[in-house]
Amino acid sequence: MSTAQPNETSPPALASTPALGIRDKLADVGVTIFTQMSALAAEQGALNLSQGFPDFDGPTELLERVNHHLRNGGNQYAPMIGVASLREAVANKVARLYGRDVCPDTEVTITSGATEALFCSLTALVQPKDEVLLLDPAYDSYAPVIRLAGGVPVHVPMVIDSGCYRVDWDQVAAAVTGATRAIVTNSPNNPTGMVFDSEDINALARLADKYGLAIVADEVYEHMAFDGRSHISMTARDDLYGRSFTVSSFGKTYHTTGWKIGYCVAPAHLTALLRKIHQYVTFTSHTPSQLGLADFLTAQPEYDEQLSAFYQAKRDRFLATIAGSKFNWVPTQGTYFQLLDYTAFGLHNDWELARKWTYEAGFASIPLSPFYADPQPSELTRLRFCFAKDDETLDRAGRLLCQL
Repeated sequence: MSTAQPNETSPPALASTPALGIRDKLADVGVTIFTQMSALAAEQGALNLSQGFPDFDGPTELLERVNHHLRNGGNQYAPMIGVASLREAVANKVARLYGRDVCPDTEVTITSGATEALFCSLTALVQPKDEVLLLDPAYDSYAPVIRLAGGVPVHVPMVIDSGCYRVDWDQVAAAVTGATRAIVTNSPNNPTGMVFDSEDINALARLADKYGLAIVADEVYEHMAFDGRSHISMTARDDLYGRSFTVSSFGKTYHTTGWKIGYCVAPAHLTALLRKIHQYVTFTSHTPSQLGLADFLTAQPEYDEQLSAFYQAKRDRFLATIAGSKFNWVPTQGTYFQLLDYTAFGLHNDWELARKWTYEAGFASIPLSPFYADPQPSELTRLRFCFAKDDETLDRAGRLLCQL
């Protein structure tokens, strides 16, 4: 799956460098769609509703604690596995929210963002020719990592039912072969906003047990499930934890995506595999941020519990501002992304429409085509919008979308 559509802002991919005999391992992959659309928004002075980052800062107390450590000696290498106080805080969080007692020394690893944790998890798991199941539309970093490890991504499309996305677990089971090693899950899901319910988790558990599958669980939006839904973590289930790498993100939870601090929770035997890769990827992550996060998590452990209400209010405000527009939508179940159906504007290539509206209408969004290996036309009538924005930005977004 290509993570970017070709355009004038993407450097050409070189299939080979004959003089050196070097082949491009990802010759069909260009610059990610997120990089492209954010760059285009900046170039055009457009409102950036594409890449998923807030336009507001994290908690003042957290920023103060990081600054404290920055100015008081916390500037050298942290331990490879992460500072002890932050690993302990993560272990306490997992116990509080999901009822799982994990050892901070052998089951919690701090990483340079969730993307690194996902890279290390997949690289640790996948051997040449192993197959890994992906649920399309899937976040675009998964497939390239599987391919770099010599594996084969197997894409299973979700079903769209009355505008809502769901997994057809029978279809997933039908895609399993003797070479299938693992499945990547992402709930709450980027880009669809779908949240697994208990039936999904039970179906996943049966599938993993029947076929002996490992699970790489991308749970970076774990604190953003709306309308009374609850996120069910792999760490909460005895039948899933022993086979799972569970990945999350401090950047998403504390509105500090630029710090690139994430973590992985996994049983000791899987954590040992992950750390062998992690030590040669980034070795360790920004020390003052780790120390500040540890202080904040210890002082305000329940901060994450208010995020669902916080982001649901932002979702509702965004949807209220576009009530008079021509778009159609189903309110997102989770994450801080909302899909808008543009069918009323006619048939359009989603990539071309996203670019056109960035140039002509003054806002940037994300097309869904880069999230699919083989998209069908019926799956490409929606654009993704980020509503992790302050009220002024959301109101401006509403005005722009209603003017179309």
